[in-house]
Amino acid sequence: MRLSRYFLPVLKETPAEAQIVSHRYMLRAGMIKQASAGIYSWLPLGYRVLRKIEDIIHDEQQRAGHIPLLMPTLQSADLWRESGRYEAYGEEMLRITDRHDRDMLYTPTAEELITDIFRANVSSYKDLPLTLYQIQWKFRDEIRPRFGVMRGREFYMKDGYNFDLTKEDALHAYNRHLVSYLRTYERMGLQAIPMRADSGPIGGDDTHEFLVLAETGESEVFYDSEITDLKFGDREIDYDSHEQCRAVLEEFTSRYARTDETHDEALFNQVPEERRRTARGIEVGQIFYFGTKYSEPMGATVSDGEGNQVPVHMGSHGIGVSRLLGAIIEASHDDKGIIWPEGVTPFHCGIVNLKSGDEAADAACDKIYAALRALGLDPLYDDTNDRAGAKFATMDLIGLPWRITVGPRGLKNGVVELTSRRTGESEELPPEEAVAKVAKIYGVAQG
Repeated sequence: MRLSRYFLPVLKETPAEAQIVSHRYMLRAGMIKQASAGIYSWLPLGYRVLRKIEDIIHDEQQRAGHIPLLMPTLQSADLWRESGRYEAYGEEMLRITDRHDRDMLYTPTAEELITDIFRANVSSYKDLPLTLYQIQWKFRDEIRPRFGVMRGREFYMKDGYNFDLTKEDALHAYNRHLVSYLRTYERMGLQAIPMRADSGPIGGDDTHEFLVLAETGESEVFYDSEITDLKFGDREIDYDSHEQCRAVLEEFTSRYARTDETHDEALFNQVPEERRRTARGIEVGQIFYFGTKYSEPMGATVSDGEGNQVPVHMGSHGIGVSRLLGAIIEASHDDKGIIWPEGVTPFHCGIVNLKSGDEAADAACDKIYAALRALGLDPLYDDTNDRAGAKFATMDLIGLPWRITVGPRGLKNGVVELTSRRTGESEELPPEEAVAKVAKIYGVAQG
């Protein structure tokens, strides 16, 4: 990608409507453009990050044995009347009438729709356990959409649904999702803390939210500071093992960590005073077990092998895909712009040509660009005629983790400059070594 041919409409000034860091930087970096209140167009740079996040989620969901599908954004109201939620859900649901006067709705969540798919196709316990998931657009008609993608009306979401014969099996699915979510968020460079939460309109007794600590978080959270020392890391987990998944759940949820909705002051005061923390958090996911809340009224039953038809036990499990972009920026930025973690960066490396049109500088940049591309990496090459200061400002704003700066003076000494966006530290290296170092950072083997 050469910047002279790319669509990157960066803004020098912060739009007046942007109140928090992520909204300011997403607008200024040309990642999104508001179409109407709480609804955004995803411009090329933002779309690339959205896809990076989506790929990680797909990878970890399928690692855990979950099966992707895609459901429509519009649903029949009749399904929601079966479950009893159509009237109860509230004004956040966008209700629509089609040309035949049939009541429809724009999907805020899909428990009813997935239960209908299940009941039409599964009839025996032999087909369980089963977890199906999708990544799809949703709509909730927020009364006051604000903070950009953090509280929009239209949003991109991963929603998964487990179907199990028994409560024990369904709770294993709950634990399995918790493990897969921990892996997912860490791959994105985030620490998302599972906290006891309120189930809201989804229903059920067992639920945890995953929250990223940030000053602009919408939730007040209370936690034991020991929990921030926990890391899942690169450990291998057998997702079929009830014991291994339960052990991870206990490790990450045994210490006090709750949102304001479920906060218990008496329990919190049992935490040693020096470890009690109060902060703000951004919700980036939630897991639920709700048993037979939907399967009973909608007739989602299976034979249990003993001649009985029993309703399946279910849970639902969500990750806010579009919201994650805002959360990552809130957790990783400075006063110059975004600082993308390597796992989700839109481009692996920026290349800045300090003197476009200079024969040696152009040739060196072209060679570096081609070498990175040959390794399967995606560089963004600033080959424009802008001043050096403007080029650096753009690179800092869009937040690529690494930058290779090429100029005539350095090339006379046989070196280019490799700079870390996170630390600001730079080192001079021969071009081939700079390429090799970037490849090593991303775990790419060179031939």
